[in-house]
Amino acid sequence: MKYAAAIDIGGTNTRIAIVSQDYSITQRIQFPTDANNPYATMDRIVEVLSSYGHAFSGIGLSCPGPLDLKSQKILTPPNLHGEWHHLEIAHLLQQKTNVPVYLDNDANLAGYAEAIIGEGKDMNIVQFFTISTGFGAGLVINREIVHGSHGFANEVANTIVMPDGPSHGDIVPGGIEAVCSGTAIETRARKAGLDVHHAGEVNDLALAGNEHASKIMLDAKVCLANYLAGVQAYIDPDIIILGGSVAMKINGFVEEVEAMVKDKVYPVTRPFVNIRKSTLGEDGGLLGAACLCFEKEHYTCKHARNGVH
Repeated sequence: MKYAAAIDIGGTNTRIAIVSQDYSITQRIQFPTDANNPYATMDRIVEVLSSYGHAFSGIGLSCPGPLDLKSQKILTPPNLHGEWHHLEIAHLLQQKTNVPVYLDNDANLAGYAEAIIGEGKDMNIVQFFTISTGFGAGLVINREIVHGSHGFANEVANTIVMPDGPSHGDIVPGGIEAVCSGTAIETRARKAGLDVHHAGEVNDLALAGNEHASKIMLDAKVCLANYLAGVQAYIDPDIIILGGSVAMKINGFVEEVEAMVKDKVYPVTRPFVNIRKSTLGEDGGLLGAACLCFEKEHYTCKHARNGVH
């Protein structure tokens, strides 16, 4: 049985797991990311990997974007600072561990896991969105992540869905992350004077009849549905999978958005609107990192046997 090390570096926490080739997580640990010092985090990663009993053939590495995937380095993620920016992280980690390291962004890898072992398994075109602290996306076609010409495909957070709409951080006014993400829902509710701590509480107030909360939740659903209807028309995917806390924890959210999307597309395409909730949950990024590792190894071995270099 082969094993891969899967690493998911986030702005708050770093998670490390050993994943078998049948995609069982055999060991797992989480610790706080040092968002200002990548070398401290790298040293902790190496320490954890050294403590695991399993030998592993490669490392799949999930990091927040934007990334330079050609150079396998981090660019300017908003929740990592200082020397994290423009860090050649895959090269650094490979030097420290002496095993191959494969890097991709967190949403791409969560979508990849859905296409390989999740709700999109055995489907040709799988579109994934994560709706949580931020709003991320990944598109997988025929088991290949679509990166685009420059590696920035599916960096969709700034897509404007509400002209002159709200903004936060580096998101442009009306960007989908500033309207539909969990952070956006909570921020808009607080600005309206509501005492809430996460999007689920905003939804609870909406269900209880609070007008401000109802408007905020309706904006999020309608803007998301408008965007997904465009995706459906443009890509014609086999499935659209929604993950992240907003999609996973708010009862009925995915189903209501799917119904809205069906009202916004051509009647002949309605039977093909297939929007589902992720079944991989918080492990999507880790499993996607393992998928990347195993698929890259398979590709390398196959081409070596065929004499391709």
